[in-house]
Amino acid sequence: MATRAQPGPFRPAGSAGAEALATGGAASAGGPGRPGPLQDETLGVASVPSQWRGVQGIRRETKSCQTASIATAEASVQTRKHADAEVQTEVPAPVGARTVAQHDSPRLAAFLRRVEAMVIRELNKNWQSHAFDGFEVNWTEQQPTVTCLHTLGYPPAQGQGLHVTSVSWNTTGSVVACAYGRLDDGDWSTLKSFVCAWNLDRRGLNPQQPSAVVEVPSAVMCLAFHPTQPSHVAGGLYSGEVLVWDVSHPEDPLLWRTGLTDDTHTDPVYQVLWLPEPRHSHRFQVLSVATDGKVLLWQGGGAGQLQLTEGFALVVQQLPRNTKLKKPPRGETEVGATAVAFSGFDPSLFVLGTEGGFPLKCSLAAEEAALTRMPSSVPLRAPARFTFSPHGGPIYSVSCSPFHRNLFLSAGTDGHIHLYSMLQAQPLASLQLSHKYLFAVRWSPVRPLVFAAASGEGDVQLFDLRKSSQKPTVSIKQTQDDSPVYCLEFNRQQTQLLAAGDAKGTVKVWQLSTEFTEQGPREAEDLEQLAAEVAT
Repeated sequence: MATRAQPGPFRPAGSAGAEALATGGAASAGGPGRPGPLQDETLGVASVPSQWRGVQGIRRETKSCQTASIATAEASVQTRKHADAEVQTEVPAPVGARTVAQHDSPRLAAFLRRVEAMVIRELNKNWQSHAFDGFEVNWTEQQPTVTCLHTLGYPPAQGQGLHVTSVSWNTTGSVVACAYGRLDDGDWSTLKSFVCAWNLDRRGLNPQQPSAVVEVPSAVMCLAFHPTQPSHVAGGLYSGEVLVWDVSHPEDPLLWRTGLTDDTHTDPVYQVLWLPEPRHSHRFQVLSVATDGKVLLWQGGGAGQLQLTEGFALVVQQLPRNTKLKKPPRGETEVGATAVAFSGFDPSLFVLGTEGGFPLKCSLAAEEAALTRMPSSVPLRAPARFTFSPHGGPIYSVSCSPFHRNLFLSAGTDGHIHLYSMLQAQPLASLQLSHKYLFAVRWSPVRPLVFAAASGEGDVQLFDLRKSSQKPTVSIKQTQDDSPVYCLEFNRQQTQLLAAGDAKGTVKVWQLSTEFTEQGPREAEDLEQLAAEVAT
């Protein structure tokens, strides 16, 4: 019979315990042959302290780190090189044309043979016809009438009763400038004046608020924009000074001035022009003419001063022999110059209008010394080479043809416009346009037979010599009260525009009709024939 061992107390395995275990517990109290009972025993808790935490606590350190200061800076770059490049796609493969065989047929061949003689006959007739000589297709929009685009003015100048004495377009054709002064009377010594400019391409154009206003201590008689610098403009004053401004800097616009020296004009300056220097075509000088009889060339120098480089003087004793003058007042020998125009074919050739009413052909290459006692820092020379038949009064304006080397126009106080050839004294034609003064005449830059004139009766008159040599083609009323129109200028870039200034202090910009802006067939040849016929 099997027996199950009963749990008994646990004892450490000593010698007796080992023996008892070996004999199956025979030595225990249970008696021989029987295992002793197993009993639970509660012992004390053994606690072993951790040495690791202590060691780690001793070695622990608190540390921090920081990178070095990082320097920062702002910089901008701009490339200076640029290049233009063109690209072209590959040439497209030609579309295969259908062969004649696909369209040909006996009936088509028979038709072509039948009409061949008729078609050849009509082609020969058309080839001999001149019905379409000079015809060019025009895709631009036609402008049937002359219209006023802008009416510009500066109220402070108009409030003083100032006149618009000169207008000029800049080299881009987008800015028009005007000079304010007086042509009838006024005390120039106390009269403050203005030069104003409007950018017609600017959005929100205010016709009563110029883009730039320059205050001038004396009446401004004439203006001329620089040929290549869009914001530089030269002006001549009633006081005799010549100044150059930069209208893009209205807070400090003055670039150069002549100052009041012995070289300065002693009478009002009636016209200024920009001329290229002979040896440096990209550099320009200012030419001025005045009623003191001097024609002066100025160059911008240091300290804002215009330096005199060349000078000419008109003296009665040195005028050409064909000049018929009234006896000058006793002691006066100078001849006053009122207008100037340069030939577009000879840079040294120019025409002067004078107070005596006769135009003078002059040359910058003249070497004869002028017989004058007028003070000057450079030797003055006598420029006159030929005298033309006079007007009945002073000449206010001259204009050389841009299409013919020998033709020029003049306008004077006698109300006439004269068309002259450089080759003869008598005018080719004389047109009476007004019973009052004519203040300006300008040849069209695009039509060889067209010119415009400004009258003392408030009109801007447009002439087309192809239609009439005696009457204006169009007469535009600029002022409603017949106040004089003193100046006008064609726009060489936007050729449909014409600016005119008047005694009311207003500049009007006129858009010309297509007939004044598009050259007709054989027009240059007609002008050449006009000059040749009368010259012979």
